[in-house]
Amino acid sequence: MRDDVILIAKELLGKVLVSNVDGKVTAGIIVETEAYKGPEDKASHAYGNRLTKRTKTMFEKGGTAYIYLNYGIHSLFNVVTNREGIPHAVLVRALEPLEGLDIMLQRRNMKEVNYNLTNGPGKLTQALGITTKLNGIDLCDKKSPVKIEDRGIEVPGIDAGPRIGIDYAEEYKDMPWRFRVAGSKWAGR
Repeated sequence: MRDDVILIAKELLGKVLVSNVDGKVTAGIIVETEAYKGPEDKASHAYGNRLTKRTKTMFEKGGTAYIYLNYGIHSLFNVVTNREGIPHAVLVRALEPLEGLDIMLQRRNMKEVNYNLTNGPGKLTQALGITTKLNGIDLCDKKSPVKIEDRGIEVPGIDAGPRIGIDYAEEYKDMPWRFRVAGSKWAGR
């Protein structure tokens, strides 16, 4: 847990998100993230220190998984990054599939591996079996069904730009807090 959510969003690129759900292991290299810097970030669920049943997980200690339902359909996976009481989080937006490809294809009802398998935050959670039932888990616990591993993967560079789908966020809508592995075909479109 550190206070620079922007830096952490960049540092997560190249790390491996691993899930072990129902005894099925899947994993992918993180290739796209977005930083959310509540309470001042108008795009954050916790803007203005808004503490609700939905956002309370964002106020937990760094290393906690914040998983919420978007549009009533998609579970979106975030990593809480700061100390308890400061609602900073990083949304994992896209992965390069690495392990358990057959399981990912089955979960996504797809026939072949292509960028659509995990190139969006709802797609990657479906592929990895991550749901809101896992909201609040400690990603640092070795027994956790979801964890982030550093396997020494180097990224060739990082592209930064504005986050997606936050036109309501006024001056925060154009903040360059979306990060992608340069040249990755797996990052979202």
